[in-house]
Amino acid sequence: MNQDWEERVAAAWATFEDYAEDDGAAFRAVIDELVAELPADSPLGPFEQACAWDSTGHSDRAVPLYREALARGLDGVSRYRGRRTRIQLASSLRNIGRPEAGVELLLPELEAESDELDDAVRATLALCLSALGRDREGLSLVIGALARHLPRYQRSMANYARLLVEPGA
Repeated sequence: MNQDWEERVAAAWATFEDYAEDDGAAFRAVIDELVAELPADSPLGPFEQACAWDSTGHSDRAVPLYREALARGLDGVSRYRGRRTRIQLASSLRNIGRPEAGVELLLPELEAESDELDDAVRATLALCLSALGRDREGLSLVIGALARHLPRYQRSMANYARLLVEPGA
């Protein structure tokens, strides 16, 4: 879409915290108005609507919209939004009792081109793994992600993270 539309979407999201927790419908209506300006086949529409449903506590309504955004080619429009979609979809899947699908979705993201969403991938994957009773794997991911940001102990924390999942550790 054009820069004006992108700025208006960003402005709408900047007001999200101004809405009362029980006023999600009003926020979703703002997003729906913006989505109505898009071409009918745009992947941005279901992406923004999924985010709005998800952010207002309706993961079940968000899941099919995230899938639709990906199916419509969101990655080709915005690799960043495509990656956000997979992170948010995995989180929503976990929320609705399907953490294994979240794991399947995020494992390939560990090998994807690195960007500022790397830690969000690992944190969300860790939550999905924990929901499956695979806490050591999840903890390993989180400690490994955290290690890169520590002012000291990066090497030892990275080693501890690795040892959590090594056989016999």
